[in-house]
Amino acid sequence: MAKKEEKPQDAQAEETTEQAAEEAAQVEQEEQKKKQKRKRGKRVGHNDGKKIVEARKKVPATEKLPLNDALAKLMEVAPQRKFDEAVEISMKLGIDPKKQGQALRGALTLPNGVGKTNRVIAFAEGNFAEEAKAAGAVEVGGDELAKKIRDGWDDFDVCIAHPAMMRIVGGLGKILGPKGKMPTPKNGTVTPNVVDAIKEFAAGKIEYRADEHGNVHAVMGRRSFEMKMLIENIEYFIEHIKSVKPAEAKGTYMQRIYVSTSMGPSVSVLFAEGGK
Repeated sequence: MAKKEEKPQDAQAEETTEQAAEEAAQVEQEEQKKKQKRKRGKRVGHNDGKKIVEARKKVPATEKLPLNDALAKLMEVAPQRKFDEAVEISMKLGIDPKKQGQALRGALTLPNGVGKTNRVIAFAEGNFAEEAKAAGAVEVGGDELAKKIRDGWDDFDVCIAHPAMMRIVGGLGKILGPKGKMPTPKNGTVTPNVVDAIKEFAAGKIEYRADEHGNVHAVMGRRSFEMKMLIENIEYFIEHIKSVKPAEAKGTYMQRIYVSTSMGPSVSVLFAEGGK
């Protein structure tokens, strides 16, 4: 009887990585749907609701404004909060993420950061583990780190994994997936370049992912940022999204763009009809 041919370790690790990432992505997508339903059913406080309603009345309903004017209008009408709100972008893209080749996901570092640093952990061993600690990871390990997470520890923002460690990390998909923390090659969190990934994400590298309707949301900075810094970050992000247009996408790629604060109204942005 012929002996069954075994796969090389590298091929096994790659297959485990892909399977774990796919399972985590499915779990994360289901969790996002639940969050959206909860958000739709959640009532804002009476005073906050009045402020938002009043702010929306001051925003042109159908008019699109150039980016600098849109940001100026946003800062003018958005209610002042007791914390430094995030400034966010929302883009409606002409893609269908449910179709093969049209899913959009990635990560990038904005020119001026987002005003926030990340606590990064890493799954690595041997020399990679020592280098990860030196690069600034708050926790580094293997089985013991996985157990700590299974036991409920969650004091981190980003999880990096060396491909060889996905045999351990793969079992954490149902825990990390719903929180958007499951490592995946698509956003650079599963990589042999563990040190570079730790430094980039610790410095505020952002992740983005198109939802099932083709919408992409991302933080572009803080309300306290200078206008120039916000404009540079937003223009950089828009150009990046243009550059990663799926080849299978048909029709108008970039359909609508909005800017908003965490708890403020959205303002529609006028943009060049590129990316078709």
